[in-house]
Amino acid sequence: MTKVPRKSSQPLLRNTDAPLRSRPRRPLDLDQPQLQFDPMPDRIEPCLAVLKPKVPIGPDWLYEIKWDGYRLAVHVEPSSVRIITPGGHDWTDRFPSIAEEAASIGTTAILDGEAVVLDEQGRSDFGALQQALGGRSGERHASKAVFFAFDLLYFDGHDVSWMDLSDRRHMLEGLLKDRAGGIRLSEEFEGDGQALFDAACEHGLEGVIAKRRDAPYRSGRLGDWVKVKCIQSDSFFIVGYEPSTAALGGIGRLLLAAYRGDELVYVGGVGTGFKERATIKLPADLDSLKTVTPPINLKRKGVVWVQPTLIAEIEYRAWTDDGKLRHASYKGLREKQDNAAVFQIASG
Repeated sequence: MTKVPRKSSQPLLRNTDAPLRSRPRRPLDLDQPQLQFDPMPDRIEPCLAVLKPKVPIGPDWLYEIKWDGYRLAVHVEPSSVRIITPGGHDWTDRFPSIAEEAASIGTTAILDGEAVVLDEQGRSDFGALQQALGGRSGERHASKAVFFAFDLLYFDGHDVSWMDLSDRRHMLEGLLKDRAGGIRLSEEFEGDGQALFDAACEHGLEGVIAKRRDAPYRSGRLGDWVKVKCIQSDSFFIVGYEPSTAALGGIGRLLLAAYRGDELVYVGGVGTGFKERATIKLPADLDSLKTVTPPINLKRKGVVWVQPTLIAEIEYRAWTDDGKLRHASYKGLREKQDNAAVFQIASG
């Protein structure tokens, strides 16, 4: 029989009737004689979640809220802190509050997690994170960003990535207990994963991540982690735009493309979701990439074509029968350093 979980104490899930339970924390035992000393790796390829339509259910799974931000690894050493993107770029200077908090941890560690900016309801806001970073130029520092850590790969001189997730989480909870500043613990839940997913969607959150509790940390997309989204969100190339004298910034609609094999194909456009600050800067970014040759096989009058360089994060409800995005909304620009992957349409 499935356990009936109690309600989470997390602010972002407060006031929900959905039954949820967080696993109680045990005291952290720092004495680990069975572990041997290991040099800290310069970088670890991240474990990636496989997108599924339904939440996996059962005692083998643990659950977390899916955050909508930038995936990062925080490397903490006695005399330095490095914040690394999935693509291996050093973004330490872009997240000063996270780096400052990491320096106070007091031991060597590699934390895996997501940098986000929270709205007034405690939800992660990708657009707000983009604005905090100053867009793709990287001229500003995201001092308001918070790092939600959900895994521990290296601790106190030891590689712990080979351990079960439940054991890594036990150590992570002890390490980050009561921290509420630039680095916080991403809460874990067990029990009814569907109830957590329903609560997440009810509160306008991105979705949930399900993880096998007995799995080691394995790089790549191998199925140990599963993501289920309340609303679909993926990355697409901007290949052109339709000018508008009535729209803010002069952009009426962005034209989007995805990969089918090595070919770029048109997947529709987006004309909603633009924030004022981002919309004012976007035309200048696009105009610097103008081209007379359409990057996709599409004939349309009045379009300003651009080189497929800028990657937009797009939220949408579904796909139409002819392969176009339905009810698309613009969320912001992804960064190449974030290892943003343009959506790949399955062949056949």
